[in-house]
Amino acid sequence: MNMVNQSPEQKARDKIDSLLEKAGWVVQDKKKINLSTSLGVAVREYQTNIGPADYVLFVDKQAVGVIEAKPATWGEKITTVEEQSQGYAKAALKWVNNSTPLSFVYESTGVITRFTNGLDPSPRSREVFNFHRPETLAGWLQASNSFRGRLQDLPPLNTDGLRDCQINAITNLEKSLQQDKPRALIQMATGSGKTFTAITASYRLLKEPVRANRILFLVDTKNLGEQAEQEFMRFTPNDDNRKFTELYTVQRLKSQYIAKDAQVYISTIQRMYSILKDEPLDEKQEEQNPAEQITKPKIPLPVVYNAKIPPEFFDVIIIDECHRSIYNLWRQVVEYFDAYLVGLTATPDNRTYGFFRKNIVSEYDHEKAVADGVNVGNEVFVIETEKTKQGGKIEAKQQVEKRERLTRHKRWETQDEDEAYSAKQLDRDIVNPDQIRTVIRAFKDALPTIFPGRYFEGKFEIPKTLIFAKTDSHADDIIQTMREEFGESNQFCKKVTYRVKKNKQDTDGNIIEKGEDPKSVLAQFRNDYHPRVAVTVDMIATGTDVKALECLLFLRDVKSKNYFEQMKGRGTRTLDKDNLQKVTPSAQSAKTHYVIVDAIGVTKSVKTPSRPLITKPSVPIKDLAMGVMMGASDSDTVSSLAGRLARLDKQLDDKQRARLAEKAGGTPLLTIVGQLFNAIDGDLVEQKALEIAGQPVGTDPGNAAREQAQKELVSQVANIFNGELIELIDSIRRDVEQTIVHDDLDTVLKAEWAGETTENANALTQEFADYLQEQADEIDALTIYFKTPARRSEVTYPQIKTLLEKIKQDRPKLAPLRIWQAYAHLDNYQGENPLTELTALVGLVRRVCGIDTEINTFSGTVRKNFQEWVMKYHAGDSTKFNEQQMAWLHLIRDHIASSFHFERDDLEMAPFDAQGGLGRMVQLFGDRMDWVIDELNRELVA
Repeated sequence: MNMVNQSPEQKARDKIDSLLEKAGWVVQDKKKINLSTSLGVAVREYQTNIGPADYVLFVDKQAVGVIEAKPATWGEKITTVEEQSQGYAKAALKWVNNSTPLSFVYESTGVITRFTNGLDPSPRSREVFNFHRPETLAGWLQASNSFRGRLQDLPPLNTDGLRDCQINAITNLEKSLQQDKPRALIQMATGSGKTFTAITASYRLLKEPVRANRILFLVDTKNLGEQAEQEFMRFTPNDDNRKFTELYTVQRLKSQYIAKDAQVYISTIQRMYSILKDEPLDEKQEEQNPAEQITKPKIPLPVVYNAKIPPEFFDVIIIDECHRSIYNLWRQVVEYFDAYLVGLTATPDNRTYGFFRKNIVSEYDHEKAVADGVNVGNEVFVIETEKTKQGGKIEAKQQVEKRERLTRHKRWETQDEDEAYSAKQLDRDIVNPDQIRTVIRAFKDALPTIFPGRYFEGKFEIPKTLIFAKTDSHADDIIQTMREEFGESNQFCKKVTYRVKKNKQDTDGNIIEKGEDPKSVLAQFRNDYHPRVAVTVDMIATGTDVKALECLLFLRDVKSKNYFEQMKGRGTRTLDKDNLQKVTPSAQSAKTHYVIVDAIGVTKSVKTPSRPLITKPSVPIKDLAMGVMMGASDSDTVSSLAGRLARLDKQLDDKQRARLAEKAGGTPLLTIVGQLFNAIDGDLVEQKALEIAGQPVGTDPGNAAREQAQKELVSQVANIFNGELIELIDSIRRDVEQTIVHDDLDTVLKAEWAGETTENANALTQEFADYLQEQADEIDALTIYFKTPARRSEVTYPQIKTLLEKIKQDRPKLAPLRIWQAYAHLDNYQGENPLTELTALVGLVRRVCGIDTEINTFSGTVRKNFQEWVMKYHAGDSTKFNEQQMAWLHLIRDHIASSFHFERDDLEMAPFDAQGGLGRMVQLFGDRMDWVIDELNRELVA
């Protein structure tokens, strides 16, 4: 029959026939039945006592299942025919004595296929890539119990040798599997043992009574696959003295060959894609993770059915670093298989949560890991130079050097015209050797401040340091400069990369430069004294686990939150004193923390999901503890105290820990740390706030209830503290703590700007003030602030944005954040730094106009004025605002803090529209609504 004239039903059946044949079934017409033809036979229009079934499946001449076929247009409502297909499964078949329902039921349009396994404890349909092979169904029938059924018999977990976070992850994962949830996400901080957790879970699934057939451990780089293979080989379960690889066969896929008799397969997602496509793979594709690939196919080529590795080949797929390998081209690889998907990551994002359907079986973040002593926290030391911040200028008629990126071939030419270059062009289009040298020299000068007391054999010993570079060319420039500035040999500083550096040969084949295996360099960096410094471009997110790392120097900016978190994760590993001293002899305790040296503004440009734990590095630990004991409950104070106590614990011996526990009424120091973090944990605070507000889960308890909840939770921990305990903490800290508190951003900037004395700060701020005066008649925002300050509540976001763009165009050196630092120096300002350039600019304009006598962040001004306005209003005769009204007022306050002015039209935008918009505000405030808006616009910017 001509395909054009076929009915939709016939087209669907032709596609279904094709799918069945690919899966190893012989498709027969009801009038030509010959069940001896093949192990698996699918008979069309087979007669039952309720009418003909579209297909009845026979395995070894026994009826085992049915297929209900529908046209492609039924895809969106395919589940509505489940009752019909189940009816055929329960029907009496002609010529067959089937006393029980058939076990396997499919509904298919040829495009979409859904499957229900009647052997499951709670049969539930699921979408599958293709029909299962006849031998698969035969095996399931022979076992008389499905994998999902055997999961119900999992024995209790033996917790010997497992951390609490690992116990929690495995226990919750197994509950998820028993509930037949197809996808589960394990979020565990870097260094907390994600792979060990996954191997433990795999072992339990493979052994009796579950007996999983095969498990796939999926990675996105060859390097990660090698690491995983090593961990499987090292793993010894806690109930057997044999290694994992003695009990089960583990195959790391290195070619297109897949052994049928292995139980665990380790593969890159790139290789698995190539296997499904039955295409050869260039091994270089496995060396770089897909998230870092610069070029990607515009249209992902679809995977196709592969009889060598059918969809049912694996029971469980564990996806390592799943936050970057489950999207776009690669998503279809994991969705090809009819298997449970288990994701592992330290840094999930919204897409990750969505892919795993918000089934998060473990949430163990960096803060909790620090509290448990599994990770160490970080501090940030900032280096800033004029060229890094502002860029520079090449004058005309001077001799300039031109260099080819790859060959490094040099030539000189005369610059024909003035050329300005931006900070973003540095080290890519423009190389300023002095900028690199200035940063490296500032880093060298600051090291004794960052890591005091680190002297070995008469000279300062740089801790193990990893430098993140922009490009290979940039990395080479950094390496040469590091060696020169530190006066060290080639061994001191090396490049770490995924790519093998091959031998260079002359025309006669003689080796003129010996290559180096990246694994060898990484092993040296991890285990030997040299190199002290490693520079990397591509070996960032994973695979650079060097526990002795104490310093990360960023000479590369990153915009991705997750990527930055992964880069930071290289430093979070813990290490005891003895092992740290093996590679860094000057270390005088266990690794207590790591330092991010930010020379590019990465900590400002990326809003990281996990901030530094110690946000008050200059406040003594004694003052932090006293503050908490006396009632301080703000997150910064509590987090800083917890982080400092966690650091202190790593420097203690058992006798000192016992003394502290005695003064704390028997509570160990790390337990106190965990309780402090729990007291400011967002989920726990929200739960407590709902209890205080008497509201059900899912509602908004309001900020007042949250503040009260956090105060009560912190208060419970604060009861542990007493004068004697705090004095003992301070005394022991003085005995064991030899690091000093690092300077904050202001001080570091002042130290970096070698010539930025008070005189220079005065000159800079005067230039800024003069520029604003010059533009007072040209820029609307300045006209209002200078000429009619009573109207400053009318200043809008676009007006401030216009001013900022004008400054950047006319006077780039008057960047608001730089001027802010100059005023901070002059005003001896110790407060918080502005969140954005725009809010910094408003604070500076107010300072120049004399509205404020010292700099204040605009958001701080708004919050302070809001608090005073509310207090003044409540002190009057008027009815006080209720909780719902206060929550709404807080939204307006935050909007003004970021957008400078509030209009009625703003009620139709986020976040107000989600709360009910204009109608809700009218409901809350009635005829006082416009008065409230006018009051807040006027009073909050006063």
